[in-house]
Amino acid sequence: MKRKSLSIMMSAMLSISVFMTACSSKTEDKPSDETQGTTKTETTQTEQTTDTPKAEEPFPITIMLPLNIAETPPDVIKNEVEKLTNTKLTYQFFPADTYEEKLTATFATGSLPQVTYLKNQATFMSMKEAIKDGQFWEIGPLLGEFPNLNKLKPEILNNTKVDDKLYSLYIGRPLARQGIIYRKDWADALGLKAPETTEDLYNMMKAFTEGDPDKNGNNDTMGLADRNDLIYGAFKTVASWFGTPNNWGDKDGQLLPEFMFPQYVQAMDYIKKIHDEKLMNQDFLATSKTDQTSLFTSGKAGVYIGSMQDVDSLNKDLIKNVPTAVVETAALIKGPEGQQSTWSIPGYNNVVLFPKSAIKDEAELKKILGFFDKMMTPEVANVMYWGIEGVHYTVQDGKAKVADDKEKVEREVKGYKDSVIGEPETNGMYQPLNTLPARIHADSELIPANEKIAIADPTAALDSATFAEKGGQLQEIITDATYKYMYGQIDQAGFEKAIEDWKSRGGQAMIDEYNASNKK
Repeated sequence: MKRKSLSIMMSAMLSISVFMTACSSKTEDKPSDETQGTTKTETTQTEQTTDTPKAEEPFPITIMLPLNIAETPPDVIKNEVEKLTNTKLTYQFFPADTYEEKLTATFATGSLPQVTYLKNQATFMSMKEAIKDGQFWEIGPLLGEFPNLNKLKPEILNNTKVDDKLYSLYIGRPLARQGIIYRKDWADALGLKAPETTEDLYNMMKAFTEGDPDKNGNNDTMGLADRNDLIYGAFKTVASWFGTPNNWGDKDGQLLPEFMFPQYVQAMDYIKKIHDEKLMNQDFLATSKTDQTSLFTSGKAGVYIGSMQDVDSLNKDLIKNVPTAVVETAALIKGPEGQQSTWSIPGYNNVVLFPKSAIKDEAELKKILGFFDKMMTPEVANVMYWGIEGVHYTVQDGKAKVADDKEKVEREVKGYKDSVIGEPETNGMYQPLNTLPARIHADSELIPANEKIAIADPTAALDSATFAEKGGQLQEIITDATYKYMYGQIDQAGFEKAIEDWKSRGGQAMIDEYNASNKK
């Protein structure tokens, strides 16, 4: 009886369970009064919204940087970078030729954006006092939190420190890219070999001006195309061939500025001779880089002195105007005493700073550094430097081959590539697949050889309060005197008078400060 009763009870409980399950199932299948009209898809979406964390909104970042092409690039690259980094980017492009003035004005009004690129090493040096004054965020203690930024080269980071603190990220460049780009077809037509000495180079420029190298019977060519830049134009490179120190040099155990060395005067004499004999553009003081390159690419000038890696873009535009033109690169030029030397940068050509006036706190700063950390991944670095694979470049033999439509690549990519942090060794982006013989010659032979004879700037990691405060104003005295000398408007006595003026206005204090810093 007991077994029978237990069996009946279990059967009853099972029946109740099945009944309740069935009722529950019917209730779930039928929408309730509260959910009448809600479709199954909408219910699923509601559940997913509840269960899945909401995607983080793109973080807005405003970036100011110099533009080295004629027109602001379209948003093709920007849009792709935004997707890869989950950001909303606003780029403020300003022409490189007037960028320093814009940077100064924007800084003076306290309206620098969150990310501020400078123009070059000289601009960075002039900002040091503002950095010391606490206008920008120190980022050194935070880099360890970002695995990709932490790959940046310590020796180059050290060259950008201020009072032994790091405030900037750097755009890496080879140490010594400066040399000559020249018309090889003109040289061949005139029976000239690649220049090996400063005298050879003078003779080439003279022949290019007077020897009718294009064989059109007209006196319409010139030797050198130069621009209004004593550093990245021809002058500093020529001066280094004469043995001039790189910004500062040692004389009898004391650091002195480059223009107080006799080799600087020899270099001014060299350019003055070229100018006096009309072997170059007569108005080079008023010539922008755009106009300088146009002189070369239009077929009017035969020599360009500057970064040898400019040869690709110069050749691209030149052969449009002169399809038979051939270019070549040269470096390792011997000075009057037979020595070889060239100047070098400290491993970067520009830096980026983070103004406190635009970034409210460390949390916001970390989000911006997070963007740069993503920039230093191969995926993002390649997009910013090379463009979109299959559109702007293809990969061949593990290197980037630029697409045939060079104009499209320059228009859409060039504006962004100059802002990529680090270098291929640290950000993993592709090395270029060079096909132009002149570029291959420069990259594989001349630039590595240049680095072996490069003159470093001994003050790169030193401090001078006077330089930081008014180094730019003082440099204007020397820049103005240098151009006046090369234009024949003052003689050596006039140049020495300018040096005395420089010293009296703060230059001597700068000498004293750099030497004191060097002894620490």
